Amino acid sequence: MSTALIVEDSLTDQAVLTSCLLQGGLNVLTAANAQEAIAKINSHKLDVIILDIVLPDRSGFEICRDLKAEAETSNIPIVLCSTKGGEMDKFWGMKQGANAYLVKPIDQEEFVRTVKGLIR
Repeated sequence: MSTALIVEDSLTDQAVLTSCLLQGGLNVLTAANAQEAIAKINSHKLDVIILDIVLPDRSGFEICRDLKAEAETSNIPIVLCSTKGGEMDKFWGMKQGANAYLVKPIDQEEFVRTVKGLIR
């Protein structure tokens, strides 16, 4: 079974995203900030990462860029999921190496379809 990491500081959004992926048949780990996320990335084999952009300790853009630059994590698909829905935000997110960019509030079916489509 595939495992997803949801990095989201809003407990409400974290619960919605987790519920969607659990119903979609995935294992789900969660982190509320960059520090927790990095610890989980280093200790679990992940198939996909769902990453909020506005986090308390670091930007999701930075985390995405760093993960894509590391050999051990560069192949893990990343879905940026944010309220920042402007064209420049999407452009910048994809430029950091994200595999997909979804705007909150998310379409739950599209979210699950996107995540499953990225898992090889």
